[in-house]
Amino acid sequence: MSLVDGFSFATEIRVRFAETDAQGVAHNSSYFVWFEIARVEYLRTFAGGYQSLRDRGLEAFVLETHLRYLQPARFDDKLVVHTRCDGVRGARFRFDYAIVRDGETVADGWTSHACVDRATLRPARVPEWLADAIATAESSSASSVPARSSSSASS
Repeated sequence: MSLVDGFSFATEIRVRFAETDAQGVAHNSSYFVWFEIARVEYLRTFAGGYQSLRDRGLEAFVLETHLRYLQPARFDDKLVVHTRCDGVRGARFRFDYAIVRDGETVADGWTSHACVDRATLRPARVPEWLADAIATAESSSASSVPARSSSSASS
């Protein structure tokens, strides 16, 4: 699978029957689940996984989401969710997404996040190790990292 220009990572998913409505079209809420799958896989690939944050006493809350539907995804479609992370400032960072089927974008969007202390839920600066991992992933040399297929893609 090749990457969409400007994106550093991609993971495959397949639209499951449970994610569709009576017409076999993916339910609008499924796209946010696919964003999360891609985000978790991105962190696993470049930053040791989301659990690394939790093990170090942090959480990353979703602050805001945006999704633009361009074409319907349908049951059993194979989709590629392209992901990149930017905008690391203070406690905040943002992921961008493009969901592609057969070379055509079916949806795109973004999610913004904030790191918080796990115990107090107070904002905490994005740790240096995570900021460095994101910078490495998003650097021009990291754009040659091959896209990965998510283990949940065959579910």
